[in-house]
Amino acid sequence: MNIRVFIILTICSLSAFAQQEPQYTQYMYNMSMVNPGYMINEPGIVQAGSLYRTQWVGIDGAPRTANVFAHIPLNERIELSVNYLNDDIGGNINLSENVFNVDAAYKISLNNNMNISFGIKMGVDHLNFSALGSNVITDPLFQNESKTVLNIGAGAFVFKEQYYFGLSSPNLIPNDLNVNSDAFYRNKPHVFLIGGYIFDLNNQFKLKPSTVVKYVDGAPLSFDISANALFQERFELGLSYRYEDAVSGLAGIYITPNLRMGYAYDFNTSQLKTYNNGTHEFILLYKFDILGLSKKYSSPRFY
Repeated sequence: MNIRVFIILTICSLSAFAQQEPQYTQYMYNMSMVNPGYMINEPGIVQAGSLYRTQWVGIDGAPRTANVFAHIPLNERIELSVNYLNDDIGGNINLSENVFNVDAAYKISLNNNMNISFGIKMGVDHLNFSALGSNVITDPLFQNESKTVLNIGAGAFVFKEQYYFGLSSPNLIPNDLNVNSDAFYRNKPHVFLIGGYIFDLNNQFKLKPSTVVKYVDGAPLSFDISANALFQERFELGLSYRYEDAVSGLAGIYITPNLRMGYAYDFNTSQLKTYNNGTHEFILLYKFDILGLSKKYSSPRFY
């Protein structure tokens, strides 16, 4: 991949990244990346998952993202979330990010089966820039650089069986990566507002509209709007729109009551649409019934 292509890709990727720190279409199945106050709220049941996203297929060196995570309830009130994220862009000229976070959320029960949970996120973020190609390795503009920084975030999450909303900032500490004394990458604190409502249309169908609004100083306000339908507690279809970026189709299936597979395809609506064949995203979720409580939670909460 030549230097010009890498610079274009990097500018596009980091511009999008500045507006939405975790760029997922299926973010609603691991909302702890957005809000450390998020809880699955199923004591005795551990949920583990993995997500893989390959963006802008057809463009050499386009971003690739992998995420492995787990939600671990400690008791009725306290839940831990563990997240590892790898984000990679480029080939011979490469910018990669490796993030490891642990979230702790504490739940307070309110009236009418409503709950509020407060969470804190702590972890590390390792950034690495490398130039491996024979035509660039001697270029002084492309010397290898790396940096590891502390990551601290906080969030509040209000939820009931029919709805949820939350406010959070998953990274409160600004950081940057300098290449030859120039700020090549800069990450500012983000603010996320999320919400969703579940409509029980009948005993077969559920409909869930949801949204995430993203704000970061110096960038335009951005948002995703989604609508997902669940049929017979097993089959799921959905549509999503990311402001000035993409339209997405989503599909999922519960292979067993504890195992879910999902897929999303993004079609770009920005100027990049003429240069790529879309974005593919895959997710796998599994619930481990540690205490034999699966009958209590036989109906998926749907968020």
